Amino acid sequence: MTNYATLTEALDDLRRRGYTADFDLQPHCIECAAQQLVLHPDDFEITEFYRFEGATDPGDSSVVYAISGKNGLKGVLVDAYGVYSDSLTAEMLEKLSVRH
Repeated sequence: MTNYATLTEALDDLRRRGYTADFDLQPHCIECAAQQLVLHPDDFEITEFYRFEGATDPGDSSVVYAISGKNGLKGVLVDAYGVYSDSLTAEMLEKLSVRH
């Protein structure tokens, strides 16, 4: 895996490498609004992930996931550590467990 200094650097490089869709995290899936597409945990794989710590506030920590859908769509999901963990289904928590 590559070491990126910033979240922006990681996103720029992933986009250059074909991860062009933007995914949003939902309790039971991820969705790409631009493509009107929903991917459930069995429909995608996390191919890479990168953690970033806030320089001055640990609450600013985040993780970027490189996602490959079984349908061929590749994109990114950016998530703040722990923000959604209470509302995710067990399947989604397991799928995203690489962040722990």
